[in-house]
Amino acid sequence: MLRCLAFSIALVAAVGCQHNPFRVKMQGDVGGAMNMNGNMNVSGDTRVDGTMHMTGDLATRVKTDNTASRLAQVTVEGNALDATRIAVIDVDGLLLHQNAGGIGSMGENPVALFREKLRTLETDGSVAAVVLRIDSPGGGVTATDIMCQELRRFKTTTNVPVVACLMSTGTGGAYQLAIQADHVVAHPTSIVGGIGVILNLYSMEDTLGQYNIAAIPVKSGDKIDGGTPVRAMQLEERELLQQIADEFHQRLIRDVKQRRPQLVAPGDGLELQDWFDGRVVTGQAAANTSLVDQAGYLDDAMDTARQIAGLGPDAAVVMLRRDNDRAYTIMDVTPNTSQLGTLLPLNIPGLDRSKLPTFMYLWQIEPSLATR
Repeated sequence: MLRCLAFSIALVAAVGCQHNPFRVKMQGDVGGAMNMNGNMNVSGDTRVDGTMHMTGDLATRVKTDNTASRLAQVTVEGNALDATRIAVIDVDGLLLHQNAGGIGSMGENPVALFREKLRTLETDGSVAAVVLRIDSPGGGVTATDIMCQELRRFKTTTNVPVVACLMSTGTGGAYQLAIQADHVVAHPTSIVGGIGVILNLYSMEDTLGQYNIAAIPVKSGDKIDGGTPVRAMQLEERELLQQIADEFHQRLIRDVKQRRPQLVAPGDGLELQDWFDGRVVTGQAAANTSLVDQAGYLDDAMDTARQIAGLGPDAAVVMLRRDNDRAYTIMDVTPNTSQLGTLLPLNIPGLDRSKLPTFMYLWQIEPSLATR
């Protein structure tokens, strides 16, 4: 037994710099005393006094890096032993198909994380309803399109009702994601809408010229650098990019019209088409015009989910979290922020163009928001 213990310690020391967990298994009977001099620290001290008799197998899993676990349910309301429950999926921040990262950030890819959460719930028959809690200005066209498709697939596969709740912001691609749900609630003070497309392009030619900096592109294909900030954009190049933006816009408009057939004009003297100029409104105004189903709060969305699923008021509510990201209430947000802008508050449009995503369904009022 002591030889096994010594081997285990040596094994931990030998592979402590590796990135994958490993298992140590000690097997057999200990028919006498197991003496431990000093402390074995796990979180504090673990002391064994007297004789410890062991019969059978002892399997120990040692984790040698800081990699987070797979998603697991954390009960935040109700009885964790309930046979049926409501799952809250949180969607926050800019929706890009790339890993976020920064000081204190979890560094998750929001598209991949959303898919993982839905796939986890698909295999859990205890989940009777889902509340999609959204606080986002939108994101990349492709990223949000993937997320919408994932949510539609989840609903088709499971027949589990989904209620969306818009928090501070639900615009652009975030609004498109919300309307895939069976019912949409927006806080009265939410900012909703932003049904448009934007591509961030900047011209730095004159600025670079002031510092005697000239681009020397070596290229094959006249328009391969169309939209580059180091030279003026040709009219034909702008028309080509505008055609792409218009195509994506029409795709979004068709989805909104299909999902919200009851939508009415945004106000007196306006037409239904005026919704699609990128304007935003409050959650209350969105409810008045059927852009969403009702103005309310997250608790109202939870109540609606309970009613649709036929659950009682004390039904268990769970969130999906990794072992290094705990949740205690349905308001908890996973820290997932971009590196850019975390150290310096200065953002220079154009210089960060290489980090900008492509066309976006995004309510964007600050030029470099898409890089944060």
